[in-house]
Amino acid sequence: MVSRLPFDVDRSRLGWWLVAVALGAAFAFVLYSFVGTFVLALFIYYGARPMHRRLQRRIDSPGATATLTLLLIVLPTLALLGYAVGVAFQEFTATVGPDLTGTVVDRLPFDPESVTALTSEPRRALAEADTLRELQGEITAGLQTLGAVTNGLFHLTVALGLAFFLFRDGDRLAAWFRADVSDRDGVAYAYLSAVDADLEAVYFGNVLTVLLVTVLSLVVYNAFAFVSPPGVGIPAPTLLAVLTGVATFIPLVVGKVVYVPVALFLAWRAVSTAPNRLWFPVVFLAVAFLLLDILPQTFLRPYIAGRTLHTGLVLFAYILGAALFGWYGLFLGPLLLVLLVQFVNLVFPELLHGLPITPRPSRATSLGSDPKVDLPAAEGGSDGSRGGADVSDGDRTETAGGSERQPDSADDASDG
Repeated sequence: MVSRLPFDVDRSRLGWWLVAVALGAAFAFVLYSFVGTFVLALFIYYGARPMHRRLQRRIDSPGATATLTLLLIVLPTLALLGYAVGVAFQEFTATVGPDLTGTVVDRLPFDPESVTALTSEPRRALAEADTLRELQGEITAGLQTLGAVTNGLFHLTVALGLAFFLFRDGDRLAAWFRADVSDRDGVAYAYLSAVDADLEAVYFGNVLTVLLVTVLSLVVYNAFAFVSPPGVGIPAPTLLAVLTGVATFIPLVVGKVVYVPVALFLAWRAVSTAPNRLWFPVVFLAVAFLLLDILPQTFLRPYIAGRTLHTGLVLFAYILGAALFGWYGLFLGPLLLVLLVQFVNLVFPELLHGLPITPRPSRATSLGSDPKVDLPAAEGGSDGSRGGADVSDGDRTETAGGSERQPDSADDASDG
């Protein structure tokens, strides 16, 4: 006797659902394996999306716009890396001396010009093999460094490729989501649109903070290099300024990782040459601490990157994300924070109290951006909520928090 299931099941649909679960598990495994690459791609995408929008207004081709956006990111990065390598090679040559080739040859275990050294003097070659073993550690360290650089370039290339496709095909992806998954008045669309807006605010705010700190660092380092007394000059001020700006990505540490060693180096040179010039590194440290540390931490980053989210939450997201996940935690931490905040805004209170889940934000928090949804005016949130569905008023819309927002357009809805 054939047993039957207690409920009717469409076997073909059940089979396709099993396929969907298997594909989802495979995709989740790939995402987990390259999570750092994916979050870096999201950071590049959201950090450069305002620039991409400006280019879209002038260039009709999505592929050309995406390519130009990435070129505006990649070319300055390559120029910076080339400049850094050039300065490093120049400093290394100055330290080793002009006769770099002779120095390397002297460290070889035998004369490289003597091709028959192994056959004519085997005992000498074996005796000098110990010297070659001493160089093995340096060779291994060099190969490890080369491997790390190659691995980093691989992940960066993949991240840039993913960002390119997000720029080029983001509109089509958003259109597919609205057509087949959730339309503009659905909860899923409301959730993702709010997450999209918050990620752009956080990531682009971080990029803008780095750019502003870089400009300040250029002024500070080059000004001190110009007025430095003899013997206490700042080496490569432009490179140090750019490195200080990049170090702003690191929470709390910011530029300390660059300007503190520079100040110690200047103090050492001052003590070695003329102790009466010790005032210069002290003044440099004080100015760098005020302009490159206190100013970004107290004013720039909270104002720029914390416009939609609580500044303390964003700061802890950077710190805990980096401490828990490593380098990519700087990008994954804010992503998890945004996902959590918008889940609390839209879904959690209704789940907790057994209420219908709607695309309108609850009154649980005042954090995060409002979702971009199309609801009738009667559902616009006049009950004191944050106004998840903003009621249009002429050319502007006003939320319950008092902030003015431009009305949603087709371009804005399809940006992510």
